[in-house]
Amino acid sequence: MAALELTRRGAIAPAPVPNIHRIERWWPEAATRFLASLRAAIAASSPDERVRNLLLVAFCRTLIKLSSAAFDHQSMSFKDESQGELGIDLDAHAVFLQDLRHVLQSAGGNPPGLATVLQGDARDLSRVAGGAFDLVVTSPPYANRMSYIRELRPYMYWLGYLAEARDAGELDWRAIGGTWGVATSRLNCWTRQGGCWVPRELPGIVANIAAEANANGALLAAYVAKYCEDMSRHFDSLRRVLNRGARVHYVVGNSTFYGVLVPTEQLYAAMLREYGFVEVSVRPIRKRNSKKALIEFDVSATWPNDH
Repeated sequence: MAALELTRRGAIAPAPVPNIHRIERWWPEAATRFLASLRAAIAASSPDERVRNLLLVAFCRTLIKLSSAAFDHQSMSFKDESQGELGIDLDAHAVFLQDLRHVLQSAGGNPPGLATVLQGDARDLSRVAGGAFDLVVTSPPYANRMSYIRELRPYMYWLGYLAEARDAGELDWRAIGGTWGVATSRLNCWTRQGGCWVPRELPGIVANIAAEANANGALLAAYVAKYCEDMSRHFDSLRRVLNRGARVHYVVGNSTFYGVLVPTEQLYAAMLREYGFVEVSVRPIRKRNSKKALIEFDVSATWPNDH
């Protein structure tokens, strides 16, 4: 494989090492050098975008295997010193070849049909989608203050989507439920924007969280309030891009803060009803692998035929 051969021979200048804070905590120096060389080789040896994309998917798998990151919990962490530094004893070239074989095998059986990926704000769908839809199936961020950008940083930096630490926080602030970096500090001074409907239960939930006698109580209360306001705007915009009789399904979990239950599924159901949806149903799917009270639900509804 041309990219790997360029890397083996050292025949190409390595790509810039990502500006990740304490990058040595993520990868041993040898693994970082290999990844920088391989990243440059993929870009130089693969003029076909489809081929390059498959190589980059394999590259992403490899960069995690060579890292010290641990994904055995719902939130990424780092292996402690007793577990050793992953990557030191691995043949990085062999790891990448194994990952590439896996990607190629999984890519061989693509389903028929066409798909379109649209980038935009889920709170203003009419600016994103021009047509009307019959079915929506999605699993939005849960109201549990887990930052997805935190988990995705290694990929985003190595692929060039992030350049500076602040970029991750700015992206998370634009996302529903994002609280990484600058998004956290902005929550401290966030106030309700208004202009959208929120469930009548929400102020009591927010007040109970804020009553916790520490700074995090106020922060998390603002987080829950902003999350619900963002989702309300989403549901409001959603009804404008649906066909009559369209079905929607939201797979979402509840959460707790300082013992205060945030029944996200019931808040979703209330907002859907307020915005004119009918046949609203909340169906528990499974218990999650953390606190006993945490459950995942399918919140479904129908956009009526008379709208």
